[in-house]
Amino acid sequence: MALDHTIPVLIVDDYSTMLRIIRNLLKQIGFEDVDEASDGSAALGKMREKKYGLVISDWNMEPMTGIELLKEVRADDSLNRTPFIMVTAESKTENVIAAKKAGVNNYIVKPFNAQTLKSKIEAVFGA
Repeated sequence: MALDHTIPVLIVDDYSTMLRIIRNLLKQIGFEDVDEASDGSAALGKMREKKYGLVISDWNMEPMTGIELLKEVRADDSLNRTPFIMVTAESKTENVIAAKKAGVNNYIVKPFNAQTLKSKIEAVFGA
């Protein structure tokens, strides 16, 4: 199955520079419909207003972290099938396991490039 570059993507990070970097990487890969949220609660609000084909979220944010957002998304019947990629500077095994248990589709450790992002997205969609 080919990757659908028309799906709306939501990127969530409390660091505006990181939002800009991920948005630029997504553009390089071919995604145009990209929205941003600065924390988990803002992302949840956006997800309840618009159906996203993919969420790429940072782990460490205040007041709602990426893992808390992921748990909220997985607990919500209308959102729980949304593909979710966690981005973090932490490569600790327990974090990866916690994210997997919470239902993350894939995991990216910072720093990363467009090729890494593309391969992680393709893995999620089986492209």
